[in-house]
Amino acid sequence: MSEPIAARTESDLPMNAVYDAAALGGFDPVAKLGAPGKYPFTRGVYPTMYTGKPWTMRQYAGFGTAKESNERYHQLVAAGTGGLSVAFDLPTQMGYDSDNPIASGEVGKVGVAVDSLDDMRVLFDGLPLDKISTSMTINAPAAMLLLMYQLVAEEQGVSADRLAGTIQNDVLKEYIARGTYIYPPKASLRLISDIFAYCNTEMPRWNTISISGYHMAEAGATPVQEIAFTLANAKEYVRAAIAAGLDVDAFAPRLSFFFVARTTLLEEVAKFRAARRIWARIMREEFGAQNPKSMMLRFHTQTAGVQLTAQQPEVNLVRVALQGLGAVLGGTQSLHTNSFDEAIALPTEKAARLALRTQQVIAYETDVCKTVDPFAGSFVIESMTDEIEAAVEELIKAVDDRGGAVAAIEQGFQKGEIERSAYRVALEIDSGERTVVGVNKYTIEAEEKYDPLRVDPTIEAEQRDRLAALRASRDNTVVAEALERVKAAARGTDNVLYPMRDALRARATGGEVADALREVWGQYVPRDAF
Repeated sequence: MSEPIAARTESDLPMNAVYDAAALGGFDPVAKLGAPGKYPFTRGVYPTMYTGKPWTMRQYAGFGTAKESNERYHQLVAAGTGGLSVAFDLPTQMGYDSDNPIASGEVGKVGVAVDSLDDMRVLFDGLPLDKISTSMTINAPAAMLLLMYQLVAEEQGVSADRLAGTIQNDVLKEYIARGTYIYPPKASLRLISDIFAYCNTEMPRWNTISISGYHMAEAGATPVQEIAFTLANAKEYVRAAIAAGLDVDAFAPRLSFFFVARTTLLEEVAKFRAARRIWARIMREEFGAQNPKSMMLRFHTQTAGVQLTAQQPEVNLVRVALQGLGAVLGGTQSLHTNSFDEAIALPTEKAARLALRTQQVIAYETDVCKTVDPFAGSFVIESMTDEIEAAVEELIKAVDDRGGAVAAIEQGFQKGEIERSAYRVALEIDSGERTVVGVNKYTIEAEEKYDPLRVDPTIEAEQRDRLAALRASRDNTVVAEALERVKAAARGTDNVLYPMRDALRARATGGEVADALREVWGQYVPRDAF
């Protein structure tokens, strides 16, 4: 009998048809894995994981105006979601107000438009900010949106030390894969360090950064590249915070991560387990962390938007269920399941509810929450975990050899590696070597007509009117003075979040605060833009 032909994983590592104990090279589960909730956290960051309670079920939402998004949040909370995840439109993500000419045509399109404290107040109207956890997918202007959230909570009578949630705040991956950066890397790292210090004092329950591999994966990164480049970026943030005078154990427990879950369930489970083990070792051995919480890789997962198809969109329900299951089996702390119609347009209310119900079925109708790390000791999972770990460490070394994440970004290293992987996958799909159900195999001649949710085009005019009314009703002298204090802090070494908070409380807009920092720090122009 001939030997089974080995396949390849998404990371282009060999995948055997049969695994046995020999593949593990004398595997000692106690020495290698440790116990759940113990270093190196391969089996999960908490001893009981989901046997006590399931992961936080987040649903990513935000579109049009703050009022429309608020209505969707109330629907999600009523449906049983335990955490909100806010999507912002592109102008907000880039630090531009809705009436800036550069924002034309993009207001409210891929998320909610938030120009000022007034918008943030409407966005969270009637929602119990002391009882829900809020994640905000915002990066370069993360400090501004966080401060607006804090100010709205205080108006509701909720003190900052009671607020729980996460800001993404991961600018380095924007230079690699996404593009919603504002300031040059050095200034961005300064701002992030100020956020760490501010939250350590003012908002101790808040996760100050969600270091993201998700967007790199959406751009084409393999699982190994996703983990390696994310952890390399994380090391850069830790170095910056330490250089700013912060003790590693003062900020590291509030670091969190954000990864994708693909349909390749086995490799994804192994990826998450390897990532935890590598990060624990980096924090203890490279940065001298003493607090076990500093070594825990806590992460949010989103199912793979890039794998959703506009063809036969109902099939996405199956993809999302498998991806969500992989994230749970891998030990995620929170999960967003994509809606089946997102490859076509913004998700409808029914589609968003079905996405949440997918998580609830996994949590309450399967048995995966009844035991910790269900795949521990599996020949295939443990072998793949080891192989991914070795490949990730090799790629992190390649980043370090180039001077670290920022230097490697400036050399185009991560971007080039990801683009090569994306090109390989595209060729495999085009040739039929890689099957995508409904796209290059098992197709149908006539697709069912689908009526997507669309954003009202009048939103942009409404936001312009709101901004005009804001500027007419506030004390513009007070605003101008507050913005000058922001610039002074940016030129010096004071924490910029305190004067930023004062400016926003005086009803400065997000764009005005971002412009104040642009005036001092400049704006990043990528090397390949010349």
